[in-house]
Amino acid sequence: MGRLFMLDVPENTSIVDVARHLDDVTVGRIGPYMVIESGDSVSIDRRSTDVRHAVWYSCVAGIEGWRIAQWDKDALRTEPR
Repeated sequence: MGRLFMLDVPENTSIVDVARHLDDVTVGRIGPYMVIESGDSVSIDRRSTDVRHAVWYSCVAGIEGWRIAQWDKDALRTEPR
């Protein structure tokens, strides 16, 4: 099980909304963070989130059980460690 933490601020909401619609992904909260959780890899397409690059490259607050395999102008993709 992997978890990706994002600060619960309006700028990150559309990223989490896209993740919420991915297969086998749950979204929850821990303190001031929104948590994207899955037993498998997660891939979020940046264009589908409609966020600017500055928000995109600052959205991750923490990660647990995964590593970031891709985080560029196209996608944020995690994979198990």
